Formats: sequence, C-alpha cells, structure tokens
Amino acid sequence: MSYIPTLKTKYKEEIIPALTKEFGYKTVMQVPTLKKIVLNQGLGQAVADKKIIEVAQNEMTMIAGQKAIQSFSKKDISNFKLRKGMPIGVRVTLRRERMYEFLERLIVVALPRIRDFKGINEKFDGKGNFNLGITEQIIFPEIDIDKINKILGMEITFVTSANTDEEGYALLREFGLPFKNIKKNN
Repeated sequence: MSYIPTLKTKYKEEIIPALTKEFGYKTVMQVPTLKKIVLNQGLGQAVADKKIIEVAQNEMTMIAGQKAIQSFSKKDISNFKLRKGMPIGVRVTLRRERMYEFLERLIVVALPRIRDFKGINEKFDGKGNFNLGITEQIIFPEIDIDKINKILGMEITFVTSANTDEEGYALLREFGLPFKNIKKNN
C-alpha cells in the first residue's frame, strides 16, 4: 500500500464538501485544487560570491525534499555587475505528494517557529494564487543553524485552480494556513 499524505486525504474528505457547501458547486470538478507550490530564492549577492548559490541550492533541496535548480540572468546589467547567464537564484516546483508534504511541514512546524507570528497577510494575485514571503530560512527544521553563514529569505507561491481570490482564500484557509483576518461567512 502506498503512502497518502494527510492533507491529501483531508482535501478529499473534508475540504471538498466544505467548499461545495460554501460556494454551491454543482460538481466535485468545480472545487478548486492546489496545483503546485513553487519555492523561489533570489540571490542578487551571488554575483560577488559564487559559493552562496551552492549553499542556497543545498538548503533549498533539504527544505523541499527535491533537488533545487539554479535560475540564471537573462540579460547583462552593468550597474549590478551582472552578465547574461550568471546564476542569480534557486527554485523548486513541488507537485502531488511532495507538495502536500511540504504544505503540512510549513503549517505545522515552520510557521509557528517565526518570531512574533500573528498570521499571514493575504496577498492574492486576482486569480486565486497566493504568495508568501519568508524572511529567514532557519524556520525550517531541516536547516542546521550552526552551519548558516547568511540568513536568506524566500518566496513561496501557491498555485491553485481557483477562479477568484475568494475561492483561493477559502481553499488555503481550509488546508490550515493561518491568515490574519479570518473572513466571516454569511
């Protein structure tokens, strides 16, 4: 028997009926789903120090549980001493089981470790997708604080199949993301 993540089971058994009731969907296929989670780290200071990219790539691989890839500059920018093709960031795209695993670790373990955490601001893009900025990578338990040379932040993007921000918000709220202002249902 294969392993099924807890949040995937929760989505099928609890979230689909809750969203169907809230939005009045006629079929299960109308219920929005979480398509992928993209972790991205922009490393502008890597222009001066090449080792930062390798360290960030290893850390991102440990956090995501999947190999991180480097992103490269698309053009020359002389003010930043940047040449086309230089590595300037690291990213990982998570789907299916790994996506649910990462989301659960983020909600249960990582976010509660943030100092003075009062909830997440709602930053939706108008199409139901959500962006979350994290200022320190050390909130993840996979990172050994003693081996850190530089505190780096990252962006986490939740891509959903929702048509509106309200549907995307409801989906991520049901998964357990701790938003600051919980909207009241009518």
